[in-house]
Amino acid sequence: MKKLLSGNEAIARGAFEAGVSIAAAYPGTPSTEILQNIVRFDEIYAEWSVNEKVAFEVAFGGAVGGKRSLAAMKHVGVNVASDALMTAAYTGINAGMVLVSADDPGMHSSQNEQDNRYYARLAQIPMLEPSSSQEAKDFTKLAYDISEEFDTPVLLRMTTRICHGKGIVEMQDRQDVEDKPYSKNPQKYVMIPAHARKRHVIVKERNARLARYAEAAGVNTVDIKGADIGVITSGVAYQYAKEALPDASFLKLGMTNPLPMKRIREFVRTHQTVYVIEELEPFLEDQIRAAGLKVLGKEIFPDIGELSGELIQQKISGLSAEPTNGELPARPPVMCAGCPHRAVFNSLKKNRAIISGDIGCYTLSTLPPLNSMDAVLCMGASIGMAQGFIRSMPQQKADRVVSVLGDSTFVHSGIPSLVNAVYNNAKLTIVILDNRITAMTGHQDNPGSGKTLSGEEVKQFDFEAVAKAIGAGYVRTVDPIKGEELDEAVAAAMEFDGVSVVIAKRACVLTEPDQYPGIMQIDQDKCTQCKLCLRIGCPSISIHDTIIEIDQNLCFGCSLCLQVCPQDAMERIL
Repeated sequence: MKKLLSGNEAIARGAFEAGVSIAAAYPGTPSTEILQNIVRFDEIYAEWSVNEKVAFEVAFGGAVGGKRSLAAMKHVGVNVASDALMTAAYTGINAGMVLVSADDPGMHSSQNEQDNRYYARLAQIPMLEPSSSQEAKDFTKLAYDISEEFDTPVLLRMTTRICHGKGIVEMQDRQDVEDKPYSKNPQKYVMIPAHARKRHVIVKERNARLARYAEAAGVNTVDIKGADIGVITSGVAYQYAKEALPDASFLKLGMTNPLPMKRIREFVRTHQTVYVIEELEPFLEDQIRAAGLKVLGKEIFPDIGELSGELIQQKISGLSAEPTNGELPARPPVMCAGCPHRAVFNSLKKNRAIISGDIGCYTLSTLPPLNSMDAVLCMGASIGMAQGFIRSMPQQKADRVVSVLGDSTFVHSGIPSLVNAVYNNAKLTIVILDNRITAMTGHQDNPGSGKTLSGEEVKQFDFEAVAKAIGAGYVRTVDPIKGEELDEAVAAAMEFDGVSVVIAKRACVLTEPDQYPGIMQIDQDKCTQCKLCLRIGCPSISIHDTIIEIDQNLCFGCSLCLQVCPQDAMERIL
């Protein structure tokens, strides 16, 4: 049977067919759909973990315990999990374990476009790179065979286009994989220095065996068309290069760590000109050049952003890579109409807050007309950054510093920073935007929503109780749509001499679209065109020929416009 599957769906199917029993992830585009599809298989226990490090550790524990396991995350999530990854490479596994890293060339939904192929070299673990949905499924299954043969986690490196692009995939039955028996072995799994020194030797020996395996691996394929032009490539770049250079010979690398250097040398030797075509960093190129081989790469092709067949053709021919056809106008991302976060930033602007921000829907408050965020670094960094702000700024500015982060982000990595703020006597206000869901990646449940990935009802995480238990001196939960209450709570928190926490609690409007009693309209007889309502950045409010209007197809009725209108020109339609 064949099906049309995205790369993420194909990985889920591959995990099922490979006999995987445990899967864990933290949602993050472009990897999110992997677990959302895996959970549909009753044979696999699947969970949203609170962060990527925990997800990796759950999968690692499952593998050591004897069941094939998978951890999935976007590229920056591997940064969070890297502490565990580096040591897991030393310990090895028991049953097979695969780590899926979904990279994001072009930064469609990310704060950077780091090239996670380097993690495979850093951790000294094997890496596979699919170039299609079929390969995503097949390579997932192969990764478990490699993992168990070489006693190591395997990195499966995806990119956005492979994750989300669709292709025909051949379905197969689930393998009948027996659990590996677990036996106590502290010399292997307890990495005190004395044990780790011995395991490092084993890692080096394993690398040599993997290098021999790579030379014969069937996922590294050669397609000879002639001796003039050869291309060495991998992943989605293969698809682009094949489109741009249909008459070239190809060495397509499915296993990119370690590299099959003998096959690469033979390929380069037998072609007059060889291009190394890869997205982002010269990962392949640098290793090939280090072996003394003459190739063309980043002196021609960019190391920023995504490639395309057109771009490759233009670069090889020496033409400009500017698009020949008119581009569509940009559509900047905005917070949804009715989003409860908008009211919080409106209140913070009234208080002239210096905002240390975080990763989530609310990051979009950086853009006009809200223009709110002062700095955003990574998941959970807002509270820590704010502590640096208050220690480095004049007192007048330091008193205006506010840290803002979401409910899922707070649980992900904000809790230790709150502990640190209390421990170090910071005078700091923290606003937790609790919309009861992990919204920006597609509305996945988290501890605050009270449901697991499989839909099981569980106890909701109590943000107020946790903040009080950690030692915050002022803690208050408010409804952000109640403007006066919110303004009073924010002002009191910023005045408090110590750590204060305001929890702005209201469900995401996309999960509960009927939470307001009616939508809004403008009484044009009262409206003076002062444009204050435009400053809240609601996409349902616009101005046409000097007339301000509300698009009632977009409006949810949050009434924030009513609260800011000095002419009382906004009215609710029940």
